[in-house]
Amino acid sequence: MNPALSRRALLRAGAALTVAFALPRPARAAAAKTNDPGEVDGFLSIGADGRVTVYCGKVDLGQGLRVAIRQMAAEELGLGMDAITLVEGDTLLTPDQGPTAGSTGVARGGVQIRQAAATARHALIRLAAARLDRPPQDLDLRDGVVAPADGGRSIAMGDLIGEAGFALKLDPQARLRDPAEYRLVGKPLPRPDLPAKVYGSHTYVHDVKLPGMLHARVIRPPVVGATLLKVDESSIKAVKGARVVRLKDFLAVVAGREWEAVRAAALLKAVWSDSAPLMGHGAVRGWLKAGPFAAEEVLKAKGDATARLADAPPPVEYYWPVQSHASLGPSCAVAQVGSGAATIWTASQATHRFRPAFAAMLGLPVDKVRLIYLDGSGCYGMNGHDDAAADAALLAKTVGKPVRVAWSRDDELGWDPKGPPQLIAMRGAMSPAGQVLGWSTEMWLPKATAGLSHVPLLAPEAAGIAQPRGLVTGLLAQNGDPPYAAVDLEVKVHWLADAPLRPSNIRAPGKIANSFAVESFFDELCARVGLDPLVTRLIGLRDLRGVAVLTKAASMMAWAPRPIPNPRRDGTGRGIAYVHYKHSETYVAIAMEVAVDAEAGRIAVKRVTCAHDCGLVINPDALRMQIEGCILQTLSRTLLEETTFDRARVTATDQSGYPILGFLGVPDIAVELIDRPGQPPMGGGEAAATPVPAALANAVFDAAGLRLRTVPFTPVRVREASQAL
Repeated sequence: MNPALSRRALLRAGAALTVAFALPRPARAAAAKTNDPGEVDGFLSIGADGRVTVYCGKVDLGQGLRVAIRQMAAEELGLGMDAITLVEGDTLLTPDQGPTAGSTGVARGGVQIRQAAATARHALIRLAAARLDRPPQDLDLRDGVVAPADGGRSIAMGDLIGEAGFALKLDPQARLRDPAEYRLVGKPLPRPDLPAKVYGSHTYVHDVKLPGMLHARVIRPPVVGATLLKVDESSIKAVKGARVVRLKDFLAVVAGREWEAVRAAALLKAVWSDSAPLMGHGAVRGWLKAGPFAAEEVLKAKGDATARLADAPPPVEYYWPVQSHASLGPSCAVAQVGSGAATIWTASQATHRFRPAFAAMLGLPVDKVRLIYLDGSGCYGMNGHDDAAADAALLAKTVGKPVRVAWSRDDELGWDPKGPPQLIAMRGAMSPAGQVLGWSTEMWLPKATAGLSHVPLLAPEAAGIAQPRGLVTGLLAQNGDPPYAAVDLEVKVHWLADAPLRPSNIRAPGKIANSFAVESFFDELCARVGLDPLVTRLIGLRDLRGVAVLTKAASMMAWAPRPIPNPRRDGTGRGIAYVHYKHSETYVAIAMEVAVDAEAGRIAVKRVTCAHDCGLVINPDALRMQIEGCILQTLSRTLLEETTFDRARVTATDQSGYPILGFLGVPDIAVELIDRPGQPPMGGGEAAATPVPAALANAVFDAAGLRLRTVPFTPVRVREASQAL
């Protein structure tokens, strides 16, 4: 596909492309459109009919970005929602706003677009002022026209700018609309994607069809690190039209129909070498502590924690295991490569970031490679989507036709990059009045290498194509120190150069495990001195926004102060946990009520209350959905999820070996949003996940006196903790 095609030509190219772009009108040639995030034209185009297309480098992974971005742009431009069309994650058309990660979709991506819209509004008002011979301060842009507040002659926005573009730098200081004037921001407007998803008509990347497209299945080795010794291509002769593709250790079959590709993959006989490069999941904890270490770092120090804790009890350790993304559906991608260019349809949350990697793999200039985002089956961190896209691109180049690659469930759980393990040792001392006297956090973490475009992709690695080797695991060391005042404090980390399995970022990377340790251990200190954990948190907290979410979540649970564990000893308990995400972003407190059957090892989460402050709330309904998703996914990760593996392979490759939370495990969830229109909007995609494990662990301790420090909280671990009392 030629990236220089006009948008009109792209729309005419076929139904799949219409889905991908959904553009409302012909406009300037796509090749002439700037993608510069410093330019207003990088984010907005206005047609003669007054309709606006917003170009967003961030993508909607299911978190409601499609409605929130429209609300932010429409508010600044004084338009209705139906006047805004959103194009997302297309490397040809949208600016590079960084990957959709770190809860930055609204906080960075949306804020940039809002500033572009504000810059455009002021420019349109200036143009109208010159034509109307009125001072700019007398005019406003509303409902597609610039008009004086006192009435009189007006000019339609399309007549002012049309399709010529602004040729104007984005002004990061452009005055935004006053929150008191908001018509759209803060309103629970419906998400535009939900009806089609509910009725089954929504188009996912799995649904893309191109003329002449082949279907493929990639055959992974039976063990990690194996090399391909021999392939019997005649073993698939029963499957009409099926073909074997081999590039060194990269092995696949392609066929005209998907079921034929599935059959051929099952029939293909291949011989692989033996390999046993792994340590087994049971050895990971010891491996983390054994080193050697790539670096050692003191992240925070205050006073002399070592001296202060000289007489304190020994450290206690918290462990977070290797976990899969476990998306509800397996990954998929479609690629077309030829005539010196490539187009890849992918569910990647980082289309711009992966563009150079795909260009290098295909031997093409970066500007000849186009990645287009379409919805996948769930993505909170890099799962198998980018690998599936690499599979499809490499195969499309090899066979000279468009190729669709769909992974299986075994592929997804066995070969997706994993969230890395974390080990955190805690030691501390608290005064009888609830003051933290001394605190020590010691962490053992795989090192994240900054500045590299991706984790190693499976296809080019197997095919012997050089690529950067990064460990893009996220900022794992954040929130390793308590948010409460401490007299003496030390936080240090031992960085390991590698991880047991190919690692990537997974929702709230690092922060979930660190907050699990910090907030659980704070409760341990409260229990030592017989204090209520809510009251003691409020004693040590100096941030009023933190105080607000803690008191709100507790009041929703009708929290009455008392020591822990529950003196009634009836198997029910409550717990609370708090986070100021990254110590700089969203504030969240979670309270939880559980019932524990220690003899059977069962934990039933009955009720969850959440107070959430992410500054300005763009769309409260979409935000609540996102928060509920955070809570449910993290309950699943805390109660059920661990990637098991032996010396050679991942052994948890189906949903019996890697279960996720089912409907019967869903508790009653109440979410209270603290809207602060005068504050900038912050992220809602990760923060609410972070306090969940500690709130659950603290509730279990309150209910049964069991301190669970290793995730997941399986029945076996609950029974073992009970027997150790």
